[in-house]
Amino acid sequence: QVRLVESGGGLVQAGGSLRLSCAASGSIFRIHAMGWYRQTPGKQRELVAAITSAANTNYADSVKGRFTISRDNAKNTAYLQMNSLKPEDTAVYYCNADLTRTWPAVRNDYWGQGTQVTVSS
Repeated sequence: QVRLVESGGGLVQAGGSLRLSCAASGSIFRIHAMGWYRQTPGKQRELVAAITSAANTNYADSVKGRFTISRDNAKNTAYLQMNSLKPEDTAVYYCNADLTRTWPAVRNDYWGQGTQVTVSS
């Protein structure tokens, strides 16, 4: 079994900051990439930021310069530092991990349960 547990969401005023964490646990052989997605009602889930095991990063244009993704490979944990938050950043944020399990040695995508981020104006 593999489990992703997110934390750090909440309510913040515009211009404020939040830091999300995502810890992966279970029968993990290797995590190839981790990412954060977000979704609002009636819209598709969209990529916010992603990071590979080699620390290559990718960001949505809307968060570039404001959000920073990082990871601690030893802890199988990814972080999303969100600064200068805007009301339009309000969404449920989901953690994603592209990983290979120890047994069976299958590579697949896994998702966390989501954490609500609300930015008030």
